[in-house]
Amino acid sequence: MHVSVDTLRGHLDYSSWATRRLLDAAAALSAAELRRDFGTADKSLLGTLTHVFGADRIWLARIQGGPPEAFTFPPAFDLGELAREWTSLGERWKEWAGGMTDDGVERELAYRDIKGNAWVSPIWQIVLHVVNHGTHHRGQAAGFLRAMGQAPPPLDLIAFFRATAARG
Repeated sequence: MHVSVDTLRGHLDYSSWATRRLLDAAAALSAAELRRDFGTADKSLLGTLTHVFGADRIWLARIQGGPPEAFTFPPAFDLGELAREWTSLGERWKEWAGGMTDDGVERELAYRDIKGNAWVSPIWQIVLHVVNHGTHHRGQAAGFLRAMGQAPPPLDLIAFFRATAARG
C-alpha cells in the first residue's frame, strides 16, 4: 500500500484540528467534570485526552530518533497545560511532516514499545496509527461530553474537509 506524504500531512492536520475543537469544548467544563470517572481505562475526559497526548508525543520522539518520552504526567496536569503542550506538539508534528518525502514515509523504523518489545514499521503506518488512535479516543471523549449534557463539536474527517474547503 502506498500512502503519499500529502495524504499523511492532511491527516495530521485533521488530527490537530479535531483535537483543538475538543480541547475548546472541554474548556467549558469544571475541574470535577474533567476528572469525572467514566469507568474506562483512562477514567475521565482529562485522562483520555492526556493519554492521546502522551501517545502522540512518544510516537513523534520515536520517528525523530530522539530519546523516549514519558507516558505519565503529574497528577496536577490540567487542561490548560495540556492544551498549551499539545499545541506545541502539533506544531512539531507539522514541522516534521513538512520535511518528509514520499520516499521518506516508506522508510522502516525500528523501535521499542513502552513494554520493551522490538518492532519495525514503515513511517506511513505509524502516522496513520497516530491519527487513528487519536480519532478513537476523541470519539470516547465526545461521548463523555454528551454524558455530561454537553454537545461535542463535529469531529468527523468530512467536517474537517468541509471546514478546510470553506477557508479556501
